[in-house]
Amino acid sequence: MGQLLCCIKVKQSTVAMEERFGRFDKVLEPGCHCLPWFFGSRIGGHLSLRVQKLDVRCESKSKAMSNYGFQIVQTLITDVVPAETVKKAMNEINAAARGRVATQHKSEAEKILQIKKAEAGAEAKYLSGLGIARQRQAIVDGLKDSVLSFLANVPETTAKDVMDMILVTQYFDTMKEIGASSKSSSVFIPHGPGAVRDVAEQIRDGLLQAQAH
Repeated sequence: MGQLLCCIKVKQSTVAMEERFGRFDKVLEPGCHCLPWFFGSRIGGHLSLRVQKLDVRCESKSKAMSNYGFQIVQTLITDVVPAETVKKAMNEINAAARGRVATQHKSEAEKILQIKKAEAGAEAKYLSGLGIARQRQAIVDGLKDSVLSFLANVPETTAKDVMDMILVTQYFDTMKEIGASSKSSSVFIPHGPGAVRDVAEQIRDGLLQAQAH
């Protein structure tokens, strides 16, 4: 009926293509239009203006589609599938980066371990030296007490006689400890009880020389 009255209706969100004698004339917007068919005007087709979704698999984005009458307004990327060479290169880069980080962490751990070992060794040496110093101080204090006690009980003896007797006693104690151990590798040169007197004389001579200087 509308075409008989030369009136047509274009629906909302669509446009109509008006042709005159088979040739494109103009675009008709949504609404009512007068289309004098007796002058050769007719509708060549309709085009929807609604946003359409088109799933496309492509290697990259490009503006070349505009050359074919398409305009990309917005693109929703749902999945990225790179080429095998690209994936291999990315995996190698990631593996190299992780390897560098792991090597750095391993180096830091080894560095910390070496520092802790050095600190523990220094502390052990310090404590060992402290123990030896205390041991020697205790020996000196014990020898001093022994000499004073012996001199008090035996007035006619001298300090030299007391020290010789103590050295001989320690010599026999040492021999006893060495003989009790089956794995001992200690060797005394010269060997014999008379050698103790020689050692004592060497100690006294060293002390006298130190006092002289």
